Amino acid sequence: MSHNALLLVAAAGVALLLVMIIKMKVQPFVALLVVSIAVALTAGVPAADLVTTIEEGMGSTLGHIATIIALGAMIGRIIELSGGAASLAHSLMERFGEKRTPLALTAAGFLLGIPVFFEVGLIILMPIVYGVARASRKPLLVYALPMGAAMLTVHAFLPPHPGAVAAATTIGADQGWVLLFGIPVTAIVIAIGYLLAKRMTRRTYAMTADVREKVFGDTADETTSVENPPSFGMILTLIVTPIALILLGTVATNTLAEGSTPRAVLTVLGAPMVALLVAAALSAYFLGIRRGWSGARVSEVMGSALPGVAMVILVAGAGGVFGKVLVKTGIGDAVADVLDRTGLPLLALAFAMTALLRAVQGSTTVALVTTAGLINPLLQRTDLSPQQLALICLAMGAGGLALSHINDAGYWMFTKLVGLEVGDALRTWTVLTTAMGTIGFLLTGALWLVV
Repeated sequence: MSHNALLLVAAAGVALLLVMIIKMKVQPFVALLVVSIAVALTAGVPAADLVTTIEEGMGSTLGHIATIIALGAMIGRIIELSGGAASLAHSLMERFGEKRTPLALTAAGFLLGIPVFFEVGLIILMPIVYGVARASRKPLLVYALPMGAAMLTVHAFLPPHPGAVAAATTIGADQGWVLLFGIPVTAIVIAIGYLLAKRMTRRTYAMTADVREKVFGDTADETTSVENPPSFGMILTLIVTPIALILLGTVATNTLAEGSTPRAVLTVLGAPMVALLVAAALSAYFLGIRRGWSGARVSEVMGSALPGVAMVILVAGAGGVFGKVLVKTGIGDAVADVLDRTGLPLLALAFAMTALLRAVQGSTTVALVTTAGLINPLLQRTDLSPQQLALICLAMGAGGLALSHINDAGYWMFTKLVGLEVGDALRTWTVLTTAMGTIGFLLTGALWLVV
């Protein structure tokens, strides 16, 4: 099949995927599988090879990311139910002071956003935001906007979040380098986002009656707390531990002598799966067993994290199937040829493609895994360093952060929890996430010039 015909098949496949997800409301996992099968058969994959292709795509992707996502979810769940999330937020507010409480909550969003998924983080921290707004009698958006944007930024940019992990896996980027560059980039993006949110919230926006009553009414519930919650230092240590191990593994691989014992040990401990397993074990002991939980209770809490992430794992795996089909059919090479002829730098292509897919179908994870599959054949033709591949991942993350609007479940979740009307949410949340995504891309561009 000619390149032009393959490109038509690819365009039709992406269009069908978007129609199924946006118009027909088909679950993304099912939509990705259906489109992958349709594209494979149309582009000439023999029927006898179809199942093998699907299994290879699913297996190669899930073999790497399923454990990472599951362990990250377990750590987040035990931090949540032990009272660690509330403890982290309250401690930050005490340290920052009343005037800088929005900044403290933004920092809490950043730290908690590393092990906890965006939607879960919102649910955990919003009762605290309600309580702070009630006590200060200030608009809820003053506290919620920068905090929510911070969590979404981490969700788009950093492992162990599924989109970032899947993108890195697909293009062969080292997650240690993604974290090494991504943490400072994310911190700067969040800091600038905080300042932008502070300016946006000088204006008072209307709040829906139900949320106003919940926050400021006489019957508003007080934030629940866990008796004797873990300390700020404990939670911070548990969050930082897997990040530190992964970074040490990357540094050891690039600096220590090959075959040396320290390099071998740090390489094993620095593998994302092992680092998160260590953190999960430490969380189970220090937040559970040591505080009087039985082994059965710890097992129940950690197991309760899995149903919530099962579909996320499957969507990422289905994205891997789509990427495998693109390679198997030659569509990937055809797309790579077209992208190559555009003359756009690789970093700009990664950002623009992800932002476009994010805008039209809503999901950050789907946008990241789809872009990674489309752009990977082009990357295979280039001689990029591990550092440059990590920056490509971050550029895709920046695109996945931008343009959160009415087709994004996270947009609706934030809007409903904060009590914003649709127009006001577009003027605040959508504008802020888009600005922060653009800033993230510019920062990766600046790093690209020096690596």
